[in-house]
Amino acid sequence: MKKLFLIIGAPGSGKTTDAELIAAKHEDITHYSTGDMFRAEVASGSELGKEIDSYVSAGNLVPIAIVINTIVTAIKNAPTPTVIIDGYPRSQEQMEELDKYLQTENEVELTNVIEVEVSEEVACDRVLGRARGADDNVQVFKNRMKVFTDPLKDIQEFYGAKNILTKINGERTIEEIVDEMDAFIQSKI
Repeated sequence: MKKLFLIIGAPGSGKTTDAELIAAKHEDITHYSTGDMFRAEVASGSELGKEIDSYVSAGNLVPIAIVINTIVTAIKNAPTPTVIIDGYPRSQEQMEELDKYLQTENEVELTNVIEVEVSEEVACDRVLGRARGADDNVQVFKNRMKVFTDPLKDIQEFYGAKNILTKINGERTIEEIVDEMDAFIQSKI
């Protein structure tokens, strides 16, 4: 059975970097970022990529059917027993759809959801400081932050009730955050 860890956090919380560094340390962990999966599809120039880009470039959520299909395919094709996906779920609907899928799936277990907590000020400074693409400007950041914070309480309550939500302070050094997150993941696998 594959163990799935989800890492959530505001844009700029460091969740992708944290997950990449943890996966790089362990041969038995595969990391996927929903953002990276979507950017790769957009870069391919496919029709699906163009559709994804129309949502992402405006800072909006990609439709649930595309997201679930992308994630489920990635988990099933992962070459390792442990999979970390960051940037998911981003809505109550995404959370509920994944939960429905996992209830009927006997090859994948959602082991834990890790929330990397940062203030909006820190998140904004980080996003605008890295400026990777057209989606990194103040107006789009504010929209992305709202998209993140609007469903957050429901997501926290849902996974908290299942006793699988863990919060990590994301306003420390990368080394401190990664060490804590890695130790936690190792304790669960």
